[in-house]
Amino acid sequence: MGRAADDIERAHLRDADDRSFVIHRYPAPEHLTGLLRRYWIPVWDVPPGEQAVQKVLQYPICLLITTPAYSRFVGPNRGLGTTVLEGSSWGFGAMFAPAAGALLLGRPVRSVADDHVDLDSVLPGLTAPLLDVLAADPSDPRAHAIGRALVEERLERLLPLDEESELVNTIVERVEADASITTVTQLCEFSGLPERTLQRLCARRLGLSPLWLIRRRRLHEAADRLRDGAGSLADTAADLGYCDQAHFSRDFKASTGMTPREFLLRSRPS
Repeated sequence: MGRAADDIERAHLRDADDRSFVIHRYPAPEHLTGLLRRYWIPVWDVPPGEQAVQKVLQYPICLLITTPAYSRFVGPNRGLGTTVLEGSSWGFGAMFAPAAGALLLGRPVRSVADDHVDLDSVLPGLTAPLLDVLAADPSDPRAHAIGRALVEERLERLLPLDEESELVNTIVERVEADASITTVTQLCEFSGLPERTLQRLCARRLGLSPLWLIRRRRLHEAADRLRDGAGSLADTAADLGYCDQAHFSRDFKASTGMTPREFLLRSRPS
């Protein structure tokens, strides 16, 4: 399985001048894509007395993250996720597919929205072996492979996916891939579900609303366009369905803490 180091994905609002870390990323094995999206393994070295603040517009999914300091099962973050890196350390992370959260938790995902629980309370006995295999050299691809195998062995117990889980994944994938879906009504038409049924399904399985899915996709697309320098701010606002540039700028700042121009400057190396 190939390895890509330090690539920027659309959710990570990274400062292009931040050289304090490297992220090793691995895709999910094909047979587990209904439960797992990818792995990310950050290894950082921040100078003494300094901090590297990472900002993320999270996808509608749950995560696991293990570091020498903590191990957590993390619910969806409806706002802006912020992690402060200090010193020299590492993490092992897995991004689950939308349907996986409720299956792993055994209860509605809304119970962990904007929150986290101890990893071993969801995947018992996983923390210790992950720490053991990665502690010696967290940059070693062989350790990464062992860590991934530990996670995958547990996920395989959840196969095959039930019909509702397949539907949840399909709904999220369609919203993320189809920019023409801009209303909940369109999403209802695609899914074949009445609006109240769709609302309840998303709340239970994702901890989110259908409208949140659409708005978050639009913000991810906005960050992509700004990072790539694709068009003017006015053109970006219009293409994303905002009534004007001012509305786009307010929405972007409310969600990221930065104006589009500030993010544009942050995302380009000086």
